[in-house]
Amino acid sequence: MMRKHRILVINPKSDSTVIALYENEVPIFERVVMQEDAADYHSISAQAPARTKKILDFLLSEGFNLSRLDAIAGRGGLLKPIEGGTYIVDKEMIADLKAGERGEHPSNLGGLIAAEIANGLNIQAFIVDPVVVDELEDIARISGYPLISRKSVFHALNHKACGRRAAMELGKRYENCNFIVAHLGDGITVGAHKQGKVVDVNNGLNGEGPFSPERAGSLPHGDLVDLCYSGKFSYKEMKEQLLYHAGINSYLQKKDIRLLEAGIKEGSKQDKLIYDALAYQIAKEIGSASTVLAGRIDAIILTGNMAYSMMLVDEIVERTKWIADVFTYPGENDMQSLAYGCLRVLRGEEQAKEYNIMLEVQESEYSG
Repeated sequence: MMRKHRILVINPKSDSTVIALYENEVPIFERVVMQEDAADYHSISAQAPARTKKILDFLLSEGFNLSRLDAIAGRGGLLKPIEGGTYIVDKEMIADLKAGERGEHPSNLGGLIAAEIANGLNIQAFIVDPVVVDELEDIARISGYPLISRKSVFHALNHKACGRRAAMELGKRYENCNFIVAHLGDGITVGAHKQGKVVDVNNGLNGEGPFSPERAGSLPHGDLVDLCYSGKFSYKEMKEQLLYHAGINSYLQKKDIRLLEAGIKEGSKQDKLIYDALAYQIAKEIGSASTVLAGRIDAIILTGNMAYSMMLVDEIVERTKWIADVFTYPGENDMQSLAYGCLRVLRGEEQAKEYNIMLEVQESEYSG
């Protein structure tokens, strides 16, 4: 009989922490634990003790027996670039998450909270496929200008989880498949998955690929430089414009794709144009990724919250179905993906990786 593993999953958001309990693949519960005003703290990492206490207080108030936990899985944060996998939260990782040198983001709290709880229970804490997963081939790092290198920042957790799911449905191992995965959310990332590695992917945070509900995506750089020096925006305002006030939102003053679809049904030509342009750019990015894999592709995978829109999915499929079969896995499924990554380690199906050792290996490979 297969042993039952109990895993507590922790996914910090800006003003709350989502927690879930899994027994093997089965979710027992999922709750949102609210947090006080972040303005009360000098940094995101400083919130870790208070958030940890709130989570423990909630679990104890529900009568949950913490001693039955086998491991804690936390959302990975803005660490140094590492390859994909499930990582033990070690001292080096904790130091980097606290320092926040790669950026301040609520996901940095995932490993910190997981480690605090795990240390008190004498069990291990893990993170799984953080957003900084970097498996780019050297050729994919070349931007065209030597002072700028292409970087890997994408929805690695959901990308990898969907790749594993599709491989299982095809009766194969993820490491033996080639996929194009398109995560369609507030940001959009399209990755070329080659034999278990994401060898090329657009940076959906800092301006590559399709526009999205909030983000601008790729822009003509000459016009962008002119805008930056026009005096209309400060440095901070320009960054905020491209990250939060661009894309669909900037054209239509709305960013929920369901509102666009409602507008299209009511006959709005502008809603239809922007909607079609969104599908067009996503399909174009998928087509670009297909050349990375030289056309040898097991499947195209559409995921993220916008993949719930059958209208959008249909438009993308119409433009890309000649490349490969298209699988659709709507949503982000972060909690499940974190639990499953931890579970693979507990079952011995996958070896947990060590952050400091992986950094040394990747630094050696890059310099060599």
